[in-house]
Amino acid sequence: MSKLKLIIITPKKIALEKEIDGVTLPSTEGDMTVLPRHINLFALLEEGVVHYWNGDDSDFLAIGGGYVETDGETVRLLVSRAYGQESIDEEQTKHAFADAKKQMKSAKTDDARKEVSSLLRRSVVDSKLLKKKRGQQSV
Repeated sequence: MSKLKLIIITPKKIALEKEIDGVTLPSTEGDMTVLPRHINLFALLEEGVVHYWNGDDSDFLAIGGGYVETDGETVRLLVSRAYGQESIDEEQTKHAFADAKKQMKSAKTDDARKEVSSLLRRSVVDSKLLKKKRGQQSV
């Protein structure tokens, strides 16, 4: 079976470069899966969780918004950030989520609401990543 080369690039570094069997991504149109020999594609990604696998091994990463481009052999993600579950403090994530919900109620300006909304989204993505990782380990 043919493989894909997955490259995840953030503004600071190449976060991941790996040979894989497939990847599922959070596009603005919904989750999409890219497999070897996929048609040429350029799409907008939203903040969310990336799932990639190689054989029986699979893993998850949280990403910020960005773009994906593939030619069916290489999948390139250009994203604002990318991090794994080991970078997330579960207690800090719970605290950030609760704090963001409180701040949302008291935000007075559109800019303040946008900033709090971003924090809330990031907390939700971090929570999803932790749950996915936990579910994978219990299998």
